Amino acid sequence: MSPLLVGILVVVVIGALGAAFMPSLAGSGRADKRIKAFSGNTTMGRAGVLAPTRDARRNSVEEVVKNQAGDTRKKKSRIPLQLKLYQAGMTIKKGAFIRNSIIVGGVAFVLLFLLGIAPLYAGVFAVAIAYLIPNWYIGRRRKKYQKKFLEELPNAVEAIVRGVKTGLPLNDCIRLVAKEGKEPIKSEFARIVDAQSMGTSMEDAVGLIYERMPVSEVNFFVVVISVQQKSGGNLSEALSNLARVLRDRKKMAAKVKAMSSEAKASAMIIGSLPFIVAALVSFVTPDYLLPLVSTTAGYICLAVAAIMMSMGAFIMNKMVQFDY
Repeated sequence: MSPLLVGILVVVVIGALGAAFMPSLAGSGRADKRIKAFSGNTTMGRAGVLAPTRDARRNSVEEVVKNQAGDTRKKKSRIPLQLKLYQAGMTIKKGAFIRNSIIVGGVAFVLLFLLGIAPLYAGVFAVAIAYLIPNWYIGRRRKKYQKKFLEELPNAVEAIVRGVKTGLPLNDCIRLVAKEGKEPIKSEFARIVDAQSMGTSMEDAVGLIYERMPVSEVNFFVVVISVQQKSGGNLSEALSNLARVLRDRKKMAAKVKAMSSEAKASAMIIGSLPFIVAALVSFVTPDYLLPLVSTTAGYICLAVAAIMMSMGAFIMNKMVQFDY
């Protein structure tokens, strides 16, 4: 087996291990700090100024926020495969997905074996491909599904506000959104209606959305409904403020995307530049880069370059990702 294939195999295995363990190791420290800061700020008050009833209400709100923050931390642990499929809007079952992944790995093994790679290395390559490609596909589907949901969430919240202002109960407003809304808002709110029809409380039923859509905007909606159900208050005003916040976050997301587009383009150009230069040099002077693929030292250099390129791509990807 040539050292070049061994080097590529090492890079693929490192990438698979990184994709498997890096999210759980990296965590979300900034989000934890914001949650702790928010929870801590809710305990601050002006002693001797608030009435006992307001103190009791504030304590109730603080309890809801703490419970929701605790649920958020729990959901940051490793997500089961079936829940990942639900969050991606996929109806396929866990067993069928695993079967399809095994088929992808088997096809990759056959193709690699036909290309002359030893069965041992082809098997390791196939296992890495069977893990990376399906998980990449799920991640892509999840982001697309969440983006589509967040685009319609402010409209759904405003529809609930209009219904509450006209005197409709919250249950009927949610049922109206589930009937008249667009996908995926329609199907997600329909699950709230189905859960309530089975006897689930409004607070627990609304919390089901966050299990399938673990994003901050949905968490805001769940907290508002939970606080209103436990402490009362003007629901229409709270949801109106939430709708405004959601639209502001949407505008900020668009602004961040526009501001980071230049950095993303630069990262793509820098990442593709070595391959473009190597192709042009090979076209102009075919023998110039021949030692890289014909000597042991060249194989070692290619393996080191592949590892460094992977690390650079990972770092550049982190640099263009923004939390807002």
